Amino acid sequence: MKIDVVTIFPNLIDSYVGESIIKRAMSDGKIEINVINLRHYTDLKHHQVDDTVYGGGAGMLLMFPPFHRVLKERMKENTKVILPSPKGKKLTQEKLKELASEEHLIVLCGHYEGIDARIEHFVDEEISVGDYILTGGELPALILIDGLTRLTEGVLSEKSHEEESFTEGLLEYPQYTKPQEYEGFTVPEVLVSGNHEKISKWRKYIALKETYLKRPDLLKTKDLTLEEKELLEIIKKEKD
Repeated sequence: MKIDVVTIFPNLIDSYVGESIIKRAMSDGKIEINVINLRHYTDLKHHQVDDTVYGGGAGMLLMFPPFHRVLKERMKENTKVILPSPKGKKLTQEKLKELASEEHLIVLCGHYEGIDARIEHFVDEEISVGDYILTGGELPALILIDGLTRLTEGVLSEKSHEEESFTEGLLEYPQYTKPQEYEGFTVPEVLVSGNHEKISKWRKYIALKETYLKRPDLLKTKDLTLEEKELLEIIKKEKD
């Protein structure tokens, strides 16, 4: 997968993708991330890319021509253009899986009051990372990059994907590592019992409990197995 990020703050993107799993994925050729400085595509003095809003209003708006020049240069037949925006559909793990099948994404980072609305003629999808307002599109772009990198084949093991939150429609069960006991804080006994059947059932129970208590909305759309339904009834009685 190739991801182009168009931004007026390239250092924000470079500093994040230059670390940890994303850096290794790029070095191994698993994913290609290009950070494009929008200021390099303006023909105005002092690399200006913003101006006041027609009709009046507070703040400055990013201009259409620099973005248009980027898109004319970078768009190919297989390109999908993404605009992080609170107007878009909320990002989910399912949406990440859908986007992970794309060959080439261009992510346009707005700032100030956003981008001149003419950009919408080129946007394939608006995506929201939550019902709140940020100062720019860089953080949502990084969320997309992070989530998509983890789903790219060969970056993480299949086992890691299988056991993550939302993969099976539930939140992930809590996990522990050594030491087994530290100043009175202990690891649940079942996890050190060596009984893999009990461990598996405990994890399923805790995942259901975490989901029921913290994100009950997820259970409305999950097709529960008979075992999960029985465990959920136990959890409900415990809560009552």
